[in-house]
Amino acid sequence: MGEEVDLSNVTPVVNGGVKKKCGFASRSYSLGVDDLNWCLLQKWGAEFFGTMFLIIFCVGSANHRTLAGLDTFSPAYYISISIAFGIGIGGIVHICAGTSGGHVNPAVTLALLLDKRISLLVAIVYTVAQFAGGFAGAAILYGLGNMGELQNIAGVNAYDSKMIETGQAFFLEVFGTLFLLLTVLSTINEKRGHAPSYLQPLSIGLSILVMHIFLIPYTNCAINPVRGTVWNVVTGQADEHTLVFLFAPWVASFVAVPLHNIFFD
Repeated sequence: MGEEVDLSNVTPVVNGGVKKKCGFASRSYSLGVDDLNWCLLQKWGAEFFGTMFLIIFCVGSANHRTLAGLDTFSPAYYISISIAFGIGIGGIVHICAGTSGGHVNPAVTLALLLDKRISLLVAIVYTVAQFAGGFAGAAILYGLGNMGELQNIAGVNAYDSKMIETGQAFFLEVFGTLFLLLTVLSTINEKRGHAPSYLQPLSIGLSILVMHIFLIPYTNCAINPVRGTVWNVVTGQADEHTLVFLFAPWVASFVAVPLHNIFFD
């Protein structure tokens, strides 16, 4: 007779095998000492280039000479930008997913840290990579796009204080980011049996597209601390309002994880 196996921590699956129980309670927080290896450098690069592409191509789409000449409240303007961000970020997530998971957003990284899916070290490395990639992308876009020649540089996150107050802008960004984070947490939920495919990036991209259609008329839609700050800084248009776009997405991270695990897990 062989050694008796304790099956108290496994559940059967359809194909006759066994797997460990999944869910928030089955995971644990980690400082990430075991993550300190060369693979972490590869993941840093994926997050750096992924976020750089996000700023160059997605923010850059708002600075196309034709679109920049349109009224920012024109449906043709914000629907075009929404499609560019949704499909563009979906593609970037698909490119980076196999290496780093394709976060390209510090709010996503914080949510996955709080959900015990990544270690503290990985979260710090990813966040540094994302901001570094964002500033690199903004500098490249500003230089190669001859943005200095434009009278009005588009793509900056801002809001009209005559239309909405700072508190309203803050919570609009919180709710927009919350929708994105709930989509991310749902697509990676093991209990739903989602096999890795193009559907996860597509779902994330579609949620971003919808949030841009909703938020562009109010805040120009950041739902990402990098997206909401680096272009403002590089173009010299950062002000106290920029703090809304820096902190609101992170607040959404703290709300999204318990909300998902209590009501949607």
